[in-house]
Amino acid sequence: MAKEISALIKLQVKGGAANPSPPVGPALGSKGVNIMEFCKQFNGRTQDKTGKILPVVITVYADKSFDFVIKTPPAAVQLMEAAKLKGGSPEPNRQKVAKVTWEQVRAIAQDKMADLNCFSESSAMSMIAGTARSMGITVTGEKPF
Repeated sequence: MAKEISALIKLQVKGGAANPSPPVGPALGSKGVNIMEFCKQFNGRTQDKTGKILPVVITVYADKSFDFVIKTPPAAVQLMEAAKLKGGSPEPNRQKVAKVTWEQVRAIAQDKMADLNCFSESSAMSMIAGTARSMGITVTGEKPF
């Protein structure tokens, strides 16, 4: 028989760096979850992605046990890595801060495909290009489709 779900918690935590301090501690403590157990499991599963921001969805059950799913890093973070930026443009419609190629957009779209709500690679690329546009990043080259 399936366990009764009491809460869903969504957090963004750096890989391999979960600790009981905010935002992890208060979010889990208020639901009665064992914070140190989550930190150990999360850090163990994300040692290969140390330092990257990873969204995690934690399912808390009525008996205070939990499961969690680690998702891929946000598209904005991956775009900033590809463009070697610290942050986006303060005025993205007027002030462009970097350029990425369609090949870089394709690589990010393929990585994010499992977490996006689209079915084809071309639509995933369009979503990533839209994120880039809203950050003040120009996508250069000929659109491959």
